[in-house]
Amino acid sequence: MALEHPLLSPISRKPPLALTLTSTIQELFLDKFQIERSRPSLEALKEFEQSPIRPGAILTEEGEFAGMISRERFWEHMSRPYSLELFSNRPIHNLYEFVRADLLLLKGETSVVEAARYSLQRSPELLTEPIVVILSPREYRLLDSHQLLVAQGRILQLTTQLLQESSQKLEEANLELQRLASLDGLTGIANRRHFDSYLLQMLKQSARSRLPLSLLLADVDFFKAYNDCYGHLSGDDCLVRVATTLQKSVQESGNLVARYGGEEFGVILPNCEGNVAWQVAQTIRKNIVSLQIPHHRSRVSDRVTLSIGGASFIPEGVDTPQTLIQAADRALYHAKQAGRDRCIFQHI
Repeated sequence: MALEHPLLSPISRKPPLALTLTSTIQELFLDKFQIERSRPSLEALKEFEQSPIRPGAILTEEGEFAGMISRERFWEHMSRPYSLELFSNRPIHNLYEFVRADLLLLKGETSVVEAARYSLQRSPELLTEPIVVILSPREYRLLDSHQLLVAQGRILQLTTQLLQESSQKLEEANLELQRLASLDGLTGIANRRHFDSYLLQMLKQSARSRLPLSLLLADVDFFKAYNDCYGHLSGDDCLVRVATTLQKSVQESGNLVARYGGEEFGVILPNCEGNVAWQVAQTIRKNIVSLQIPHHRSRVSDRVTLSIGGASFIPEGVDTPQTLIQAADRALYHAKQAGRDRCIFQHI
């Protein structure tokens, strides 16, 4: 009788599609081929020929678990010369005793990852041996070691994917936190912290490129009187509208509008000459007036107005952001002293 060794053909096992990080081995495909150890080996041989992907056979004695013989071990010994004649009609336990190997028994609720670790800890000659899965005290199944490792591979892929997704979400969350940390809570424009950081960055860039850097500092005229007259909620709304108008007035890439403090705003204009920055300041001032926000306590107008101070320079090695801020602040002071609702510019 010619024997076809099933191991010469590839064996395909498909793990469940719904594997999770906590999947257990009882969720995998488990084989239930059991035979009384006193039955002739020929019965097992026929079963393995009819179902060549069976990982092995569970051996029982009067219904109780008595051991396991793997498909690989069975074919290895039955394919030897004269083994068929010697063992086919003899009780399978004779063959079983002849090829007995250490068994790996695991409970069905063992995780796939843990089971794979136990499996790989076995000696090299036992790595392909199937695992005996205990579902209950009298219920046993066999798990093909190849299927177990495939399932573990799927779980590792899932783990990697989840880690990548978690890392991406964490990065997005960090970027969002950084964005929120750089914004003023009331107006939604850049805050003082971001203003200081960006001004230092642009100063270094301007020093390298030898291109001018301009700064505008704008102050809402008589804002305390506005709050006293209309209330702090209206004052907050006024600041929001002013901030929004400043943003719309300075939309060129690289420019930054920030709430400098209280009712004061800063506008950073990189690569911008003084005369151009002065024109930007005039545009801002006119756009604020056009909002027509009533301000009956103002001493210069019955509408909300801005005083603006500006400064421009090409920084040298000794210059700092404070050099430009102080110059713009002096110009703003002069604008207020000159009657407010105006722009005064200073070249350094």
